[in-house]
Amino acid sequence: MAFPGAFGGAGMGGAAAGGNAGMSEQEQQMVKMMQKGMESCVAKSVLAGGMGFVLGGAFGLFMSSMAYDTPLSPQGQQITSLPVREQLRRGLKDMGSKSYSSAKNFALIGALYSGTECGIEGFRAKSDLYNSVSAGCITGGILAHKAGPQAAVLGCAGFAAFSAAIDAYMRMPESD
Repeated sequence: MAFPGAFGGAGMGGAAAGGNAGMSEQEQQMVKMMQKGMESCVAKSVLAGGMGFVLGGAFGLFMSSMAYDTPLSPQGQQITSLPVREQLRRGLKDMGSKSYSSAKNFALIGALYSGTECGIEGFRAKSDLYNSVSAGCITGGILAHKAGPQAAVLGCAGFAAFSAAIDAYMRMPESD
């Protein structure tokens, strides 16, 4: 079983195969090492988790800022009766906690999905739609397993369908 980026692999066609003209031997070795590192499943999972954390944080911040847009709700009535300083303190505290929660969830989903897809791709030695559908199913099942077997099956089906739709769209030929 050869996972992408496992050390000792061929890399990306060799460092001296074109794009490294004018580099010293040490620089070429560094480029090879960085390329191998970026091909590894661990690096892909860490990067996807990090990007998911940033995107989830921004999404959570935006969504939590919308929670206070209606002062007629019971929550809005309570907050409007407080002094402005206390309103800001509570609002920012709530935004921070919701943003962090969303960031953790997005990071988990990104790391789990990309690591699973990379592992499946390395195991099968193919890059096709089946990898993303399988990774989506596994990810959805793992995320929903605490809610029971029916939720795990629905999570599997939902994530697999979403993964299939996104991957099919990304594989469409570009129209000029």
